[in-house]
Amino acid sequence: MSLITFEDIKNNKEFKTYIEIGDKHLGIKGYTKHDFGHVTKVAETAGGILENLGFSKREVELAKIAAYIHDIGNMVNRQEHAQTGACICFDILTRLGMEPEEIAIIVSSVGNHDEEVGSPINPVSAALILADKTDVRRSRVRNTDFATFDIHDRVNYAVEKAEVKVDGVNRCIDLVLTIDTSICPLMEYFEIFLARMLLSRKAADFLNAKFNLIMNGTKML
Repeated sequence: MSLITFEDIKNNKEFKTYIEIGDKHLGIKGYTKHDFGHVTKVAETAGGILENLGFSKREVELAKIAAYIHDIGNMVNRQEHAQTGACICFDILTRLGMEPEEIAIIVSSVGNHDEEVGSPINPVSAALILADKTDVRRSRVRNTDFATFDIHDRVNYAVEKAEVKVDGVNRCIDLVLTIDTSICPLMEYFEIFLARMLLSRKAADFLNAKFNLIMNGTKML
């Protein structure tokens, strides 16, 4: 079997279609964007985390693959989308001829990325969790009417700048945020994202690294 590459996955019609439809369904329900912009950013971040921490090129590639397809379960339903997506990924990757050992890594990573039931169980899953949970930015908000923003809209819209910094030498992963507190108080951010940040810390621990949350120049976690 030949190795399946990140480019193969990006160019696959099934994955492209399911990402697009999943995002459309979430849009109807009023969720923030889970579009190609989101999955591409998550893939780049996940790959960058493992690369900077000294993992192999193939592990970096697998992290990018898992990150790109992690949300396809949204085309079925938002509830249990991680597990649904894992099953869909298994079917497609099997038909594409990916090695079983690599399918297991991808499927388990996709199935464990959600903060409600997920947990890092391999380096790829840990990188996916960190990359997904740190993608907070204004451009993910669909709602154009500020007066009708809910807390999720406010939290994302308030983020003026977000950057994930990886220090491979000291093994630190920092999420550095600049937030407009006139739009969203810091406590609202924690109300929505505390579970995600705690899972990010757990994922960093799995990679033998430390996760830090820095908001407006102050270390919060």
